[in-house]
Amino acid sequence: MRSRILYALLLAIASVYGQAPPQAGRGGGTARVAPPARIVTFTAQPASIQAGQPVTLVWAAENPNATTIDQGVGRVTARGSRQVFPTATTSYTLTVTGPNNAMLTSSVTVTVSGGKAAAATAAAPVDLHVDLNGVYGFAGVRGAEPPPLKPGAEKFRIVRGPNDVRGNTTLGTDCKPLGVPQSFVTPYPFQIVQTPKLILMVFEYPNAIRFIPTDGRAHPVDPDPTWMGDSVAHWEGDTLVVDTIGFNDKTEVSGFMHTESLHVVERFRRIENGSLQYDVTVEDPNVFTRPWVLPTRTLPFRPEVDHVDEFVCETSKDYDKLFDKK
Repeated sequence: MRSRILYALLLAIASVYGQAPPQAGRGGGTARVAPPARIVTFTAQPASIQAGQPVTLVWAAENPNATTIDQGVGRVTARGSRQVFPTATTSYTLTVTGPNNAMLTSSVTVTVSGGKAAAATAAAPVDLHVDLNGVYGFAGVRGAEPPPLKPGAEKFRIVRGPNDVRGNTTLGTDCKPLGVPQSFVTPYPFQIVQTPKLILMVFEYPNAIRFIPTDGRAHPVDPDPTWMGDSVAHWEGDTLVVDTIGFNDKTEVSGFMHTESLHVVERFRRIENGSLQYDVTVEDPNVFTRPWVLPTRTLPFRPEVDHVDEFVCETSKDYDKLFDKK
Protein backbone atom coordinates (compact mmCIF):
# COMPACT_ATOMS: atom_id res chain seq x y z
CA MET A 1 0.00 0.00 0.00
CA ARG A 2 1.28 3.45 -0.83
CA SER A 3 2.07 5.47 2.22
CA ARG A 4 0.17 8.77 2.34
CA ILE A 5 1.59 9.88 5.68
CA LEU A 6 4.80 11.30 4.16
CA TYR A 7 2.86 13.16 1.47
CA ALA A 8 0.48 14.73 4.00
CA LEU A 9 3.42 15.77 6.16
CA LEU A 10 5.17 17.38 3.19
CA LEU A 11 2.08 19.36 2.27
CA ALA A 12 1.82 20.56 5.85
CA ILE A 13 5.46 21.64 5.86
CA ALA A 14 5.03 23.37 2.52
CA SER A 15 2.04 25.33 3.74
CA VAL A 16 4.04 26.54 6.71
CA TYR A 17 6.96 27.61 4.52
CA GLY A 18 4.54 29.34 2.18
CA GLN A 19 3.58 31.86 4.87
CA ALA A 20 5.42 35.14 5.22
CA PRO A 21 8.16 34.92 7.86
CA PRO A 22 7.49 36.73 11.17
CA GLN A 23 9.08 40.15 11.55
CA ALA A 24 9.87 39.91 15.24
CA GLY A 25 13.02 38.29 16.54
CA ARG A 26 13.19 35.40 19.01
CA GLY A 27 11.06 35.89 22.07
CA GLY A 28 9.07 38.73 20.46
CA GLY A 29 12.00 41.13 20.37
CA THR A 30 12.83 43.61 17.65
CA ALA A 31 13.87 42.08 14.32
CA ARG A 32 17.58 42.35 13.66
CA VAL A 33 18.81 44.92 11.17
CA ALA A 34 19.80 43.30 7.88
CA PRO A 35 23.41 43.91 6.81
CA PRO A 36 23.91 46.05 3.69
CA ALA A 37 24.13 44.50 0.24
CA ARG A 38 27.49 44.31 -1.51
CA ILE A 39 28.65 43.34 -5.00
CA VAL A 40 31.64 41.05 -4.54
CA THR A 41 32.48 40.47 -8.20
CA PHE A 42 31.07 40.76 -11.71
CA THR A 43 33.20 39.61 -14.65
CA ALA A 44 32.91 38.47 -18.26
CA GLN A 45 35.16 35.59 -19.31
CA PRO A 46 36.58 36.21 -21.88
CA ALA A 47 36.04 39.92 -22.30
CA SER A 48 36.91 39.92 -26.02
CA ILE A 49 35.55 37.43 -28.58
CA GLN A 50 34.74 36.81 -32.21
CA ALA A 51 31.07 36.88 -33.23
CA GLY A 52 29.32 33.61 -32.35
CA GLN A 53 31.62 32.69 -29.47
CA PRO A 54 30.22 32.26 -25.93
CA VAL A 55 31.00 34.43 -22.92
CA THR A 56 30.48 33.42 -19.29
CA LEU A 57 29.21 36.09 -16.92
CA VAL A 58 30.28 35.38 -13.33
CA TRP A 59 28.92 37.33 -10.37
CA ALA A 60 28.61 37.26 -6.59
CA ALA A 61 26.66 39.53 -4.26
CA GLU A 62 26.10 39.53 -0.52
CA ASN A 63 22.80 40.17 1.29
CA PRO A 64 20.71 41.16 -1.77
CA ASN A 65 16.93 41.31 -1.82
CA ALA A 66 16.97 41.08 -5.61
CA THR A 67 19.66 40.62 -8.26
CA THR A 68 19.22 41.20 -12.00
CA ILE A 69 21.34 41.47 -15.14
CA ASP A 70 20.14 43.41 -18.18
CA GLN A 71 20.46 42.50 -21.88
CA GLY A 72 17.74 39.88 -21.51
CA VAL A 73 19.42 37.82 -18.78
CA GLY A 74 16.82 38.80 -16.17
CA ARG A 75 16.62 37.97 -12.49
CA VAL A 76 19.45 35.84 -11.13
CA THR A 77 20.54 34.35 -7.83
CA ALA A 78 22.98 36.08 -5.50
CA ARG A 79 25.93 34.36 -7.07
CA GLY A 80 26.32 32.26 -10.16
CA SER A 81 27.35 32.15 -13.79
CA ARG A 82 25.54 32.40 -17.12
CA GLN A 83 26.67 31.77 -20.67
CA VAL A 84 25.68 34.45 -23.20
CA PHE A 85 26.28 34.86 -26.93
CA PRO A 86 26.56 38.56 -27.80
CA THR A 87 26.58 39.31 -31.53
CA ALA A 88 27.94 42.83 -31.04
CA THR A 89 29.98 44.69 -28.44
CA THR A 90 27.71 44.63 -25.39
CA SER A 91 27.73 46.07 -21.88
CA TYR A 92 26.07 43.99 -19.15
CA THR A 93 24.95 45.64 -15.91
CA LEU A 94 24.46 43.76 -12.66
CA THR A 95 21.91 45.49 -10.41
CA VAL A 96 21.64 44.51 -6.74
CA THR A 97 18.82 45.79 -4.55
CA GLY A 98 19.56 45.56 -0.84
CA PRO A 99 17.77 46.38 2.42
CA ASN A 100 15.82 49.67 2.42
CA ASN A 101 15.80 49.47 -1.40
CA ALA A 102 19.46 50.53 -1.62
CA MET A 103 20.63 49.88 -5.18
CA LEU A 104 24.12 48.92 -6.38
CA THR A 105 25.31 48.38 -9.95
CA SER A 106 28.38 47.02 -11.69
CA SER A 107 29.00 46.77 -15.44
CA VAL A 108 31.23 44.75 -17.74
CA THR A 109 31.72 45.16 -21.48
CA VAL A 110 32.26 42.31 -23.92
CA THR A 111 34.04 43.39 -27.09
CA VAL A 112 32.92 41.52 -30.21
CA SER A 113 35.31 41.92 -33.14
CA GLY A 114 33.62 43.57 -36.10
CA GLY A 115 30.38 44.21 -34.22
CA LYS A 116 28.60 47.42 -33.27
CA ALA A 117 27.72 48.39 -29.74
CA ALA A 118 24.42 46.87 -28.60
CA ALA A 119 21.80 49.03 -26.90
CA ALA A 120 20.85 48.25 -23.32
CA THR A 121 17.65 46.27 -22.87
CA ALA A 122 15.45 45.75 -19.86
CA ALA A 123 15.65 42.59 -17.77
CA ALA A 124 13.29 39.81 -18.81
CA PRO A 125 9.96 39.64 -16.96
CA VAL A 126 9.47 37.02 -14.28
CA ASP A 127 6.56 34.56 -14.47
CA LEU A 128 5.60 33.04 -11.11
CA HIS A 129 2.61 31.02 -12.32
CA VAL A 130 4.11 27.88 -13.90
CA ASP A 131 2.76 24.73 -12.26
CA LEU A 132 5.42 22.03 -11.79
CA ASN A 133 3.45 19.89 -9.33
CA GLY A 134 3.59 16.18 -10.08
CA VAL A 135 5.65 13.00 -10.11
CA TYR A 136 8.51 12.58 -12.59
CA GLY A 137 10.78 9.75 -13.66
CA PHE A 138 14.55 9.65 -13.91
CA ALA A 139 16.83 10.52 -16.81
CA GLY A 140 19.88 8.29 -16.97
CA VAL A 141 21.99 9.68 -19.82
CA ARG A 142 25.71 9.70 -20.40
CA GLY A 143 27.50 12.79 -19.20
CA ALA A 144 29.38 15.26 -21.33
CA GLU A 145 33.15 15.28 -21.56
CA PRO A 146 34.36 16.95 -18.34
CA PRO A 147 36.35 20.17 -18.45
CA PRO A 148 40.09 19.99 -17.79
CA LEU A 149 41.00 19.30 -14.18
CA LYS A 150 42.94 21.66 -11.98
CA PRO A 151 46.57 20.65 -11.34
CA GLY A 152 46.57 17.95 -8.66
CA ALA A 153 42.82 17.30 -9.00
CA GLU A 154 43.12 13.91 -10.71
CA LYS A 155 42.51 12.36 -7.28
CA PHE A 156 38.85 13.40 -7.56
CA ARG A 157 38.25 11.13 -10.58
CA ILE A 158 36.37 7.95 -9.64
CA VAL A 159 38.12 4.85 -10.99
CA ARG A 160 35.84 1.89 -11.61
CA GLY A 161 36.98 -1.72 -11.80
CA PRO A 162 35.97 -4.11 -14.65
CA ASN A 163 33.39 -5.91 -12.48
CA ASP A 164 32.25 -2.89 -10.52
CA VAL A 165 29.17 -1.14 -11.88
CA ARG A 166 29.32 1.68 -9.39
CA GLY A 167 32.97 1.72 -8.36
CA ASN A 168 33.32 3.64 -5.12
CA THR A 169 30.43 5.99 -5.89
CA THR A 170 27.67 6.87 -3.47
CA LEU A 171 25.05 5.28 -5.73
CA GLY A 172 24.72 1.98 -3.89
CA THR A 173 23.11 0.17 -1.01
CA ASP A 174 24.27 2.54 1.72
CA CYS A 175 21.10 4.63 1.27
CA LYS A 176 22.93 7.91 1.70
CA PRO A 177 21.58 10.96 -0.14
CA LEU A 178 23.02 11.25 -3.64
CA GLY A 179 23.27 15.02 -3.86
CA VAL A 180 22.72 17.10 -6.97
CA PRO A 181 22.46 16.33 -9.86
CA GLN A 182 22.98 12.60 -9.13
CA SER A 183 19.54 12.32 -7.50
CA PHE A 184 17.95 12.56 -10.95
CA VAL A 185 19.64 9.46 -12.41
CA THR A 186 18.33 6.73 -10.08
CA PRO A 187 15.60 4.33 -11.33
CA TYR A 188 13.13 5.82 -8.84
CA PRO A 189 10.69 8.72 -9.27
CA PHE A 190 10.70 12.07 -7.52
CA GLN A 191 7.87 14.47 -6.75
CA ILE A 192 7.56 18.25 -6.86
CA VAL A 193 5.25 19.91 -4.32
CA GLN A 194 4.92 23.59 -5.19
CA THR A 195 3.61 26.53 -3.15
CA PRO A 196 3.89 30.26 -3.93
CA LYS A 197 7.03 30.64 -1.80
CA LEU A 198 8.53 27.16 -1.53
CA ILE A 199 9.14 24.14 -3.72
CA LEU A 200 9.80 20.69 -2.27
CA MET A 201 11.52 17.99 -4.29
CA VAL A 202 10.89 14.58 -2.73
CA PHE A 203 13.09 11.73 -3.96
CA GLU A 204 11.75 8.22 -3.39
CA TYR A 205 15.31 6.92 -3.12
CA PRO A 206 16.71 7.28 -0.54
CA ASN A 207 13.76 9.18 0.98
CA ALA A 208 15.55 12.54 0.53
CA ILE A 209 13.97 16.01 0.38
CA ARG A 210 15.12 19.33 -1.06
CA PHE A 211 13.64 22.54 0.36
CA ILE A 212 13.85 25.26 -2.32
CA PRO A 213 12.56 28.74 -1.35
CA THR A 214 11.29 30.91 -4.21
CA ASP A 215 10.58 34.02 -2.13
CA GLY A 216 13.67 35.94 -3.23
CA ARG A 217 15.89 35.12 -0.27
CA ALA A 218 19.64 34.73 -0.69
CA HIS A 219 21.91 31.92 0.47
CA PRO A 220 23.25 32.09 4.02
CA VAL A 221 26.70 33.67 4.08
CA ASP A 222 28.32 30.47 5.38
CA PRO A 223 25.87 27.54 5.12
CA ASP A 224 26.56 24.31 6.98
CA PRO A 225 27.59 21.60 4.48
CA THR A 226 24.80 19.10 3.76
CA TRP A 227 24.16 16.22 1.36
CA MET A 228 21.62 18.13 -0.76
CA GLY A 229 23.09 21.60 -0.28
CA ASP A 230 21.39 24.94 0.31
CA SER A 231 19.07 25.89 -2.56
CA VAL A 232 17.32 29.10 -3.56
CA ALA A 233 15.32 29.62 -6.74
CA HIS A 234 13.59 32.14 -8.96
CA TRP A 235 11.57 32.16 -12.16
CA GLU A 236 12.84 33.28 -15.55
CA GLY A 237 9.74 33.23 -17.72
CA ASP A 238 8.51 29.62 -17.68
CA THR A 239 11.80 28.26 -16.31
CA LEU A 240 12.59 27.53 -12.66
CA VAL A 241 16.24 28.34 -11.95
CA VAL A 242 17.67 26.68 -8.83
CA ASP A 243 21.04 27.77 -7.40
CA THR A 244 22.63 25.41 -4.85
CA ILE A 245 25.76 25.71 -2.72
CA GLY A 246 26.71 24.40 0.73
CA PHE A 247 27.32 20.76 -0.21
CA ASN A 248 29.42 18.36 1.80
CA ASP A 249 32.13 16.46 -0.08
CA LYS A 250 30.59 12.97 0.18
CA THR A 251 28.71 12.71 -3.14
CA GLU A 252 29.78 12.42 -6.77
CA VAL A 253 29.06 14.36 -9.94
CA SER A 254 29.17 12.31 -13.16
CA GLY A 255 32.20 10.26 -12.21
CA PHE A 256 34.02 12.76 -10.00
CA MET A 257 34.07 13.49 -6.31
CA HIS A 258 34.06 17.17 -5.36
CA THR A 259 34.83 19.59 -2.55
CA GLU A 260 32.55 21.73 -0.40
CA SER A 261 32.98 24.50 -2.99
CA LEU A 262 30.65 22.70 -5.42
CA HIS A 263 28.12 25.08 -7.01
CA VAL A 264 25.20 23.76 -9.07
CA VAL A 265 22.75 25.76 -11.21
CA GLU A 266 19.70 23.85 -12.50
CA ARG A 267 17.01 24.95 -14.95
CA PHE A 268 13.63 23.18 -15.02
CA ARG A 269 11.14 23.91 -17.81
CA ARG A 270 7.88 22.09 -18.46
CA ILE A 271 7.60 20.87 -22.05
CA GLU A 272 5.29 18.64 -24.09
CA ASN A 273 3.32 15.95 -22.24
CA GLY A 274 4.10 17.69 -18.95
CA SER A 275 7.69 16.42 -18.84
CA LEU A 276 10.55 18.58 -17.55
CA GLN A 277 13.51 19.78 -19.57
CA TYR A 278 16.45 19.66 -17.18
CA ASP A 279 19.65 21.63 -17.78
CA VAL A 280 22.42 21.77 -15.23
CA THR A 281 25.81 23.44 -14.85
CA VAL A 282 28.23 22.37 -12.13
CA GLU A 283 31.42 24.06 -11.03
CA ASP A 284 34.01 23.36 -8.39
CA PRO A 285 37.03 25.69 -8.53
CA ASN A 286 39.08 23.11 -6.62
CA VAL A 287 38.47 20.38 -9.21
CA PHE A 288 37.59 21.82 -12.63
CA THR A 289 39.15 24.66 -14.60
CA ARG A 290 35.77 25.95 -15.79
CA PRO A 291 32.02 25.33 -15.34
CA TRP A 292 30.78 21.97 -16.61
CA VAL A 293 27.58 22.12 -18.69
CA LEU A 294 25.96 18.67 -18.68
CA PRO A 295 23.73 17.43 -21.54
CA THR A 296 20.07 18.45 -21.51
CA ARG A 297 17.88 15.74 -20.04
CA THR A 298 14.14 15.07 -20.11
CA LEU A 299 12.50 14.04 -16.85
CA PRO A 300 9.30 12.22 -17.93
CA PHE A 301 6.00 13.23 -16.34
CA ARG A 302 4.27 10.33 -14.53
CA PRO A 303 0.58 11.34 -14.31
CA GLU A 304 -0.44 7.79 -13.42
CA VAL A 305 1.51 8.03 -10.15
CA ASP A 306 -0.22 9.90 -7.33
CA HIS A 307 2.84 10.29 -5.11
CA VAL A 308 6.22 8.69 -4.48
CA ASP A 309 6.40 5.63 -2.25
CA GLU A 310 8.07 5.44 1.10
CA PHE A 311 11.56 3.96 0.78
CA VAL A 312 13.14 2.37 3.86
CA CYS A 313 16.57 0.83 3.43
CA GLU A 314 15.95 -1.86 6.02
CA THR A 315 13.15 -3.32 3.89
CA SER A 316 14.56 -2.40 0.48
CA LYS A 317 17.95 -4.10 0.41
CA ASP A 318 17.35 -5.55 -3.06
CA TYR A 319 18.21 -2.17 -4.66
CA ASP A 320 21.61 -3.54 -5.68
CA LYS A 321 19.96 -6.13 -7.95
CA LEU A 322 19.16 -3.37 -10.42
CA PHE A 323 22.89 -3.06 -11.10
CA ASP A 324 23.87 -6.74 -11.22
CA LYS A 325 25.93 -7.60 -14.30
CA LYS A 326 24.34 -10.30 -16.43
